[in-house]
Amino acid sequence: MLKLGIDDAGRGPVIGPMVLAGCLIDKDTEKEFKKIGVRDSKTLSANKRKILRDIIKEKAISYKISITNPLEIDSFVGKKLNLNHLEAIKAAKIINKINKDNLKIEVAIDCPSPSIEKWKSYLLQHIKNPDNLILKVEHKADKNHPSVSAASILAKTTRDREIEKIKKSIGIDFGSGYPSDPITIEFINKKAKKYSDSGIIRQSWQTWKNTKAKSEQKTLF
Repeated sequence: MLKLGIDDAGRGPVIGPMVLAGCLIDKDTEKEFKKIGVRDSKTLSANKRKILRDIIKEKAISYKISITNPLEIDSFVGKKLNLNHLEAIKAAKIINKINKDNLKIEVAIDCPSPSIEKWKSYLLQHIKNPDNLILKVEHKADKNHPSVSAASILAKTTRDREIEKIKKSIGIDFGSGYPSDPITIEFINKKAKKYSDSGIIRQSWQTWKNTKAKSEQKTLF
C-alpha cells in the first residue's frame, strides 16, 4: 500500500509563511528512507536536511508543498477561525491533489491540535472520497512514520528557503522569525512600523499586537 505523510513547518513564527508538505512513497522507499536517516527534521542539521530533501524529491512517487503567507493567515484568523482549521484545509488540499486518482492509500498526519478526533473530523469535511483512505492522525507522527518525516524535511527546508528570500529582499537578518528568538523580537521592536504593511509579519499574532500597542503608546506620550 502507498503511504502519504503530511507535516508542517512554521506554525508559530510571527514572521514568514507556514508551510505544509505531503510526500507519497511505497514500502520499498519507506525502507530506504529509514536506512539513509530520514527522520523528524528538527533532529537534523540544516545541511543534512538539504541533502535528504533532494533524495526525497527524487525517490518519492509524488510530493506537494503548500506555502501560506502571513496575509492569508491573518485573513483566515480574522474570520474567527484558527491555525488548526487552516492547517486542516491545507492538508486536505494536499491529499486531494496527490490522490486525484482516488487510490487506496494510507495517510499519516502529524496532528497540530491537542484534540485528535476533533481535528480529524474537521479535516474529513474537506477531503474528497475519504472512504478510500486509511487515515492516521497522530501526535509525533513525524517520528513514527518515514513518510511524515520526509514531509517534515520538505516543509522545513522550504520554509528556511522562504525566510532567506525575505531577509535578502529587505537586507536585514531578523533571525528565525519566532517570538522566542531575541533577534526576531529586536527586529519587531525596532522595525515594526516600517514593515507593518510588507506582508512578511503575521499581524494577527499577539507578539505583533503587543509591539504595536507599545509603539502607539510611545507616540501618544
